[in-house]
Amino acid sequence: MKGIVKPRTIFNLSISHSDHTISPIPKNPKLALSDPNWKSAMQSEFDALIRNKTWDLVPRPCDVNLIRCMRIFRHKKIFDGSFERYKARLVDDGRSQVAGVDCDETFIPLVKPATIRTVLTIALSRFWPIHQLDVQNAFLHGDLHETVYMHQPLGFRDLHHPDYVCHLKKSLYGLKQAPRAWYQCFADYVATIGFRHSTSDHSLFIYRQSLDMAYILLYVDDIILITSTQVLRKSIMSLLASEFAMKDLGPLSYFLGIAVSRRLDGIFLSQSTYASEIIERVGMASCKPSATLVDTKQKLSTTYGTSYEDPSLYRSLAEALQYLTFT
Repeated sequence: MKGIVKPRTIFNLSISHSDHTISPIPKNPKLALSDPNWKSAMQSEFDALIRNKTWDLVPRPCDVNLIRCMRIFRHKKIFDGSFERYKARLVDDGRSQVAGVDCDETFIPLVKPATIRTVLTIALSRFWPIHQLDVQNAFLHGDLHETVYMHQPLGFRDLHHPDYVCHLKKSLYGLKQAPRAWYQCFADYVATIGFRHSTSDHSLFIYRQSLDMAYILLYVDDIILITSTQVLRKSIMSLLASEFAMKDLGPLSYFLGIAVSRRLDGIFLSQSTYASEIIERVGMASCKPSATLVDTKQKLSTTYGTSYEDPSLYRSLAEALQYLTFT
């Protein structure tokens, strides 16, 4: 994939919300199924997949590549960091896919930070409304052109056919081609309602009809909609909602880890919340600031010093810091 990939931050914390304690993020699906909150979230996700006709249950064919599926659990938060809801996303293990067998082209364009800044500047100079959109289960809209077979999800196997497998019709998160399938699905649809993509950035879609203008910025499944009038915004939102499970989140407030505050003289962009989340992940929220965060003389290797118990955490932190630096 081309561009900057936003790291997904997962917290394993018990958070106080209203008058009850929010269930902590489970370590595996079996623990999740024993918690009513997470089980309800898993059921909701499964029901959405069935309604979307994501797969057909079929007898397992001989000599086919059968990919695994898993759950990613997280607390969905709003821009100020407060709890919103439980998310139990069913994802495929793309590592078990075989190129040329159940996946082919996986490249997708990602909107460039420079494009975002440019379009926001245009909108501010003309006092145009800037709204953020949320697409429910965006990747599930993409149609698959390859033949992909998947194990049935743990805890949701068909009672009459427990040995059957899922023949995927729609893309799922985790599939190598899922982002591309979603992008193509979205791009094809907005073209039918008058949008064209920019030649310099294919994730910027432009609408121009007489005096009406609109921009759509697409970063995987995060969307910014900018229109010259509120009437045009409502019209485009209605068209998008007729094709996708689309929700208007209101004026732009939090996008790709960047908090947005509207002011009389413009907008203020801040990543303090995102940076604080990174610090909290490593338990350094109470530490004092320092100009240099590491010992520059220490040498790290597989044989010298203390090894990391969780290399994936180290890699995710490196990605998060890299993303913070780029943006």
